[in-house]
Amino acid sequence: MSRFLFPRWSNLLLPTIILAAATIPVYAIFFVAYGLSPKTLEVGYQPVQPVPYSHALHAGELGLDCRYCHISVEKAAHASVPATQTCMNCHTHIRPESPKLAKIKESYATGLPVPWIRIHKLPEFAYFNHSAHVNRGVGCVSCHGRIDKMEVVYQNEPLSMGWCIECHRNPDKNLRPVSEITNLALDATTELSASEHQALKTKFDINPNDNCSTCHR
Repeated sequence: MSRFLFPRWSNLLLPTIILAAATIPVYAIFFVAYGLSPKTLEVGYQPVQPVPYSHALHAGELGLDCRYCHISVEKAAHASVPATQTCMNCHTHIRPESPKLAKIKESYATGLPVPWIRIHKLPEFAYFNHSAHVNRGVGCVSCHGRIDKMEVVYQNEPLSMGWCIECHRNPDKNLRPVSEITNLALDATTELSASEHQALKTKFDINPNDNCSTCHR
């Protein structure tokens, strides 16, 4: 009777098992911790910005219009981040010595942009045009929530494919007069009647497509 000989590759089984036993628990912990974080789930994602800018103060208490800073929102696909000059238009004269403005003044002196951390971001394969929405009565609050009450901005909505499609199929509740686009306090779902929503839908000829090619171009 001949003896059974294990093949040479079987010598790797034991170290492979040991390595797997050591790494799988670490991977599982990382997967749970990262997979359930606000950054991954998106809703509630609230990074610390390099400059402590309060939307609750500027947009809320002071009533600064969204378009003063995000100047391209009505004209382009992207709502631009304000240039440092926009900040200094006010802060050259208002609280210019505040330590909170250190990075703003550094940016103004060097010409380098403030490294703001982006919060609302769609995948690169999804197309979205801000101007197409705001010029047809979809207000800022529909996607961004009550920015005017946020001391530190966070993502209020999932911005997922299903969430967008739901609005494309039933846009009425998110429609408002274009003059009220930046009125974050207006609750279009309750303050406008069904007939008013329908009138806006007719006025702007709103019949959004929910075909894949609408966003995946």
